[in-house]
Amino acid sequence: MYLNPRIVGCGERTLVLAHGYGGSQAIWDKVLPHLSRTNKVLLFDWDFSSTAAAAAAAAAEGAEEEDGENSYYTFSRFADELVALMDEMKLRGAVYVGHSMAGMVGCIASIKRPDLFTHLVLVGASPRYMNSEDYEGGFDEPEIEAMLSRISSDFRGWAEDFVPLAIGGGADDHPSSVEVLARSFFAMDPRVAHGLARMIFLGDQRTLLSDVVVPCTLVHVSGDFVAPPCVGRYMQARMRAAAMYTIDSVGHFPQLVTPDELLGILDLVLGSGAAGEEEEATAAAKAETSNEVVVVSSGGLADAPESKGRIDVAT
Repeated sequence: MYLNPRIVGCGERTLVLAHGYGGSQAIWDKVLPHLSRTNKVLLFDWDFSSTAAAAAAAAAEGAEEEDGENSYYTFSRFADELVALMDEMKLRGAVYVGHSMAGMVGCIASIKRPDLFTHLVLVGASPRYMNSEDYEGGFDEPEIEAMLSRISSDFRGWAEDFVPLAIGGGADDHPSSVEVLARSFFAMDPRVAHGLARMIFLGDQRTLLSDVVVPCTLVHVSGDFVAPPCVGRYMQARMRAAAMYTIDSVGHFPQLVTPDELLGILDLVLGSGAAGEEEEATAAAKAETSNEVVVVSSGGLADAPESKGRIDVAT
């Protein structure tokens, strides 16, 4: 069940902001003031954000525990919850901004109910995290198994190591962002966190990409070890209508680390013109028509190298 839904702002257009694993609606705080000036913005928390709510929901649904795993969470179940929330709020034709795990949730929901969406903005999304012979997702199978083992045995310790890496640059560079994210990570029930991580990191949603008919904008960060830009290019090549932007930065949370760059992309998607630069508008149009990847830096649009470094997320 979704938690704490609220609509802020005003305008004819509605945005839906959905957070991913370990997050909460607080991850949107830096972009919300700008977006809510001219739009109605729906925010909410997934039920894994609350230990008590997650346990109660699992019990109410009669979720079975098999081999110590929580079988309650699936991508399709989250998509059904998103559809139910939008129906409850009587929303149609919304622009959906889904971060990380919530990106694929939005894709599945749009396949089930395309009438609810006019555009999908997928920030750091990935249909599959595990590498294979013909696919680069960012993680080898032993890396994922080691990470899941650490989450199972010491979730708090793993989260303390993972959060600064996911923010990028660590606690010294972005202390407030690390604090916000750590707070929501630590609120998760460790058993739920493990079951949900298995759903995400062992899942494979690649076959669904061609079924998404709603236009998409893919946003990746050049130095994101969780969902590197190569994943975005894979998705773009297999989706019917998708443009891709790469933000020249590090980490998995551009809404916390580079909010202005993310807002520039969202303004282009929304057609508000707040980005304002002719160069950006031209590049955006070119991306939509030619599938070109546009790189966004703090100085505007530029070419930027991708991060090739490996980060051990298991220890």
